Order: sequence, then structure tokens, then C-alpha cells
Amino acid sequence: MTDHRLVFVGGLHRSGTTPLTRCLAAHPQISGFEGTGVEEDEGQHLQSVYPPARAHGGPGRFALAPAAHLTERSPLLTPDTSARLLEQWSPHWDLSKPVLVEKSPPNLIMTRFLQGAFGEARFVMVVRHPAIVSLSTRKWARLRSLDALLGHWFAAHRTFEEDAAFLHRLLVVKYERLVADPEGTLAELAAFLELDGEIPAGGIDTRRSATYERQWAELADGGLWRRERFRSLCRRHEPAANHFGYSLLDLDRTDPFPVGSTRSS
Repeated sequence: MTDHRLVFVGGLHRSGTTPLTRCLAAHPQISGFEGTGVEEDEGQHLQSVYPPARAHGGPGRFALAPAAHLTERSPLLTPDTSARLLEQWSPHWDLSKPVLVEKSPPNLIMTRFLQGAFGEARFVMVVRHPAIVSLSTRKWARLRSLDALLGHWFAAHRTFEEDAAFLHRLLVVKYERLVADPEGTLAELAAFLELDGEIPAGGIDTRRSATYERQWAELADGGLWRRERFRSLCRRHEPAANHFGYSLLDLDRTDPFPVGSTRSS
């Protein structure tokens, strides 16, 4: 095990995990991965204990694969799992810092596995509007329809919601609140992680959703056939969006995530 405080950041691709993790890594007590040579400096690509998201289809697909959902019951969780992960991750951290951060999208659906390996770990999960995430993921999943990408978002977050009940130390960060109030949101995060001083907010871009909001509006305002397809999409997914505090009909709606904003015990 380790005397460091381990923090796992997760959230679907395009949910804002990278800018949040960069803010965390700018704090003097925290070390994150940087300059590793792997995609987005994600820990999933720097270990051989469990398959990365791409092994399960990658962005827009991975959460639909039963094998991607790892819990404390996974056969991949063995007595030496924590030691093996630390051995592979440690060269990429500054071990003089007391708090070590690892960020990877599939952490969203493997929190229980990671808690099984590191019982004192803290989890910070970033949640962003399903419409925005689905639109922005299309460049990586061009063969996936918008309907399928929305379905992936809801499947992933249903899995996370169920797993959250098993977690001892959890903070859910809604991306919309992060960009609307970076200082306040990061202050809550600093308290959750028991940090001294503020987490720098300079890496948060408050304009990043504007392009996708316009694209979503264009779907609603297109020709007759396009409008009907959009309405059908909304009818199918609106109840699930509402459950998670969002609306496909009103992108400004941002209610709390159903598991609550914080849990620490």
C-alpha cells in the first residue's frame, strides 16, 4: 500500500476530466501524470492490470461491455493488485507530494474495483450534459448514431449510480457547475481532498460547450424530417436525462446528480 492519498478522477470522454485534473495537478500538494507520452496522460494506458477502455470499444462504447464494469468481485482484483498498479504508476508521479491523482474515463465504472485495491482512495467523478458529451464524442465514434451515444451515456451513469452506494469517499462534480463557478466548485473539491490552500482555477474554459449547444439547437430547428427525428430522440431519452438532473429540451437545466454531491466516511 502507500502513505499517500490516492485520488481517482473519472467521467466519460469529453466530460471535462482533463481540465479538472490539470487544475488539481497545479496544487502544490498534488502530483498528477504529465508528459507520459500516452493519450491525455491517463493511467489506464500506463498499467497492465486491467484492459483500457479501447479494449471494450473506446469512446461511446466501452460502458456497454459487461467486462468493462469492474468491482471488488472482479477476478482481476488480487492480493497484489495495489502493489502492481503502484509499481507501474509511481515512476510518473512526484512521490514527494502527499496527494497522487490518476485520471481515466473508465474509472467511472470501475470505482468499486479501485476501492477494493486502495481502500482509502477518494473518487472525483465528473458528469457533463448527455447531449453535449454525445455530440462531442461523435468525432471518435463516427459509426455511432446520436441515439446510440446518448444510450451509452445513460448506461454508464446508471452503472456509476448503482456503484456509488458502495463508495466511502466520493465527490460528484457537475461540469456545468465547474465552469459557472470554478472557484466555488474547486473550493469544495479542496475541502474534500483536505488540501491546504486553493486549487488554481486558471485551466477552466467557460466557453467550451457553446459550439455543441449550437449544434443541438440546429437539430431542433432543421427541416420537418429532422425535427421529427429530434423530437423522437428527446421523447425516448428525456426521462433518463431528468433522472440525472438534465433535460434534452432545456440545456440550461442542471439539477444535482441523484447520488448527491458528496459522500465521505
